[in-house]
Amino acid sequence: MTPGDEESLGARFQRGEDAALHEMYEQYAGPMFVTAISLLGNREQAADAVQRAFVQAWKAADGFDPERELKPWLYAITRRAAVDVYRRERRTANHVSLQVVRELSDEGPSMERIWRSWEVRSAVSQLRAEEREVLELAYYHGYTQTEIATELGLALGTVKSRTARAQRRLADLLSHLREPTAVAS
Repeated sequence: MTPGDEESLGARFQRGEDAALHEMYEQYAGPMFVTAISLLGNREQAADAVQRAFVQAWKAADGFDPERELKPWLYAITRRAAVDVYRRERRTANHVSLQVVRELSDEGPSMERIWRSWEVRSAVSQLRAEEREVLELAYYHGYTQTEIATELGLALGTVKSRTARAQRRLADLLSHLREPTAVAS
């Protein structure tokens, strides 16, 4: 597909053509699923995130600029939808995943990415030293919670509770980074 075809698809999508949504689904659902599953690690949750992303994209179609490329716009919506699914699942299952926070700052170079990185660093610096230590070992050094417990000479339960507490505090400190979802008119 040439860039002109993608612009044409974007313009038709922006006008609300059902066929354009179907074409977008055919072209982008697979790659969007790969993005979602790499964030969530669960096929059912990834499928839910992709479905949510398409619904959000459709609701925001009239605001889409057909001069922009569809691919990065859809992947940004997919990442946000995956984060929303993750947060919903975490609330219900109290599941801890370190990949999502890592992915939030993996969007490519931009002023927004630099700002987000600064915000994340600022939030991490506000954590208590013991909370910051477990997160740094996990995020930046790739340690498992068992390895962190061994490294720090702590009980595994202590590492788990510090990690959960630190992640809750980070979520609160970084809640302003959430982008509002599109609202249907």
